[in-house]
Amino acid sequence: MNSLEVRAASSLALVFALRMMGLFILLPVMAAYADELTGSTPFLVGMAIGAYGLTQSLLQIPAGLLSDRIGRKPVILGGLLIFALGSLLAGSSDSIMGVIAGRFLQGAGAIAAAITALIADLTREENRSRAMAMVGMSIGLSFCLSMVAGPVLADEWGISGLFHVSAVMAVVAMVLVVFGVPTPVRQKANRETVTATSQIRVVLSHKQLLRLNAGVFTLHFVLMALFVHLPVALQKLAGLPREQHWWVYLLSMGVSFFAMVPFIIIGEKKRLIRPIMIGAIILLLLAQTVLWLGRSHLTALVGGVLLFFTAFNYLEATLPSLVSRIAPAGSRGTAMGAFSTFQFLGAGLGGAVSGYFYQQYGETGIYALVAIATALWWLLSVTMNNPSYVSSIVLDLYPVAPEEAGRMNDRLATVAGVREVSLIVEEQKAYLKVDTDQLNEQHLRQYGDW
Repeated sequence: MNSLEVRAASSLALVFALRMMGLFILLPVMAAYADELTGSTPFLVGMAIGAYGLTQSLLQIPAGLLSDRIGRKPVILGGLLIFALGSLLAGSSDSIMGVIAGRFLQGAGAIAAAITALIADLTREENRSRAMAMVGMSIGLSFCLSMVAGPVLADEWGISGLFHVSAVMAVVAMVLVVFGVPTPVRQKANRETVTATSQIRVVLSHKQLLRLNAGVFTLHFVLMALFVHLPVALQKLAGLPREQHWWVYLLSMGVSFFAMVPFIIIGEKKRLIRPIMIGAIILLLLAQTVLWLGRSHLTALVGGVLLFFTAFNYLEATLPSLVSRIAPAGSRGTAMGAFSTFQFLGAGLGGAVSGYFYQQYGETGIYALVAIATALWWLLSVTMNNPSYVSSIVLDLYPVAPEEAGRMNDRLATVAGVREVSLIVEEQKAYLKVDTDQLNEQHLRQYGDW
């Protein structure tokens, strides 16, 4: 990567991390501090935890499409401003309804698609995967930091202080966008990184992608559902003061990260991603069982949290990779947009629905709910096809006339190692799925470069 690409990728990764940390930081503390907010009920606490996901899921794809029209930076800056206003609204309120309104407004600042598209504008194809990996790592790091920092900061400044910190982080992110992120000379048409409206129907009717969308929906549904009750269990049932919850999450995050890495490596090298993924879903069920049965015992709760995050972190890293592999050539950007929409929708409904179940049926209602959801996901996963171990290439074609498009498509399909072709003559690009072990690069470069 050249200096401009490093600057763009690192700046945007930090912008994404600051924004996501502002969303995640409430997760480990909201249920424990809810009694300080006027009008609090378990259902409304669940709404406060997951509300951002509902507006985020509705606006994720529209905001990305808007960035195609008016530019990436205006959409990102506008989204961060909305996020900051939502944080200030929630931070200035002493009622649960005010917090919920602020969380809805936070989620309305949907900038993920615009950031992804801006990275594509500012990086070359051969370096784009590394740039995207930097963003992915920043999201994972922000989640881990939020889980540890949330209890510490809430003990010092309360819930309102967390929201004010979130607002400050949004302002810092805006400064980074203005002064740290290069402005692209032109926006690139690249269906591997942006949503194409013509592909939405194809993606939403793809059975294997629907399984993955259902999976990420369930994963984040379960995450939000458990945190409607887990902080309460740690504090009131197991007797751990809420200001000490940070060490449970620090221990769990640290150990689970190192525990899941070997499985990622083995899955890739041995081509065992599907069976390991199924095993991780079973581990989620086991973790839920431990958390439910041991909800009054600190050791059992810590063990359950550790098991949960080992499975969660593996699945969180693996599911996007599977979407990239399974998505039809030229549809990866649209597939990832739909995937993110289901992810945020799962977070939103996970908080709201589990809050209702907790209010009506107690903690047993929550654990029954998440167990049923996870079991249904397991059933979907065991019927999923083995993923193809292919990579995506965007080929910048040597000039192709419209009447030659069909013949060029056929020629590309005959190149050794090419498994799928989608040629877009208007863009003078071909989107390919290739087996890198068998690809004849010399033959492929006769038609274009990447």
